[in-house]
Amino acid sequence: MLFDQARNELELIDRHTQVLKIVIENGPIGILKLSEITGMQAHKVRYSLRVLEQNGLIKASPQGAVAGDSVDEFLRTANEKFKEMKDLLDLIEKHGDEIVR
Repeated sequence: MLFDQARNELELIDRHTQVLKIVIENGPIGILKLSEITGMQAHKVRYSLRVLEQNGLIKASPQGAVAGDSVDEFLRTANEKFKEMKDLLDLIEKHGDEIVR
């Protein structure tokens, strides 16, 4: 369907940001504890950790995941990025309303 891929991507962003929040607040933290706290399956947590690490938002330590070098910049700009996405969704909704009429 037209919206399935976009929905999946937004759900991934939500999952990644949930995991990041918990790592920031509770790090160092391992996959099993993250899975327990979030209620997510371990393989989903592992994938989110990999994506977050690739983006410099977390890093591995012997005790588990900890905040990475890029997390401060991410936190400074995240609300603006989320607002940009919301504005785009609002525009898409407006266009959809125009089609339906």
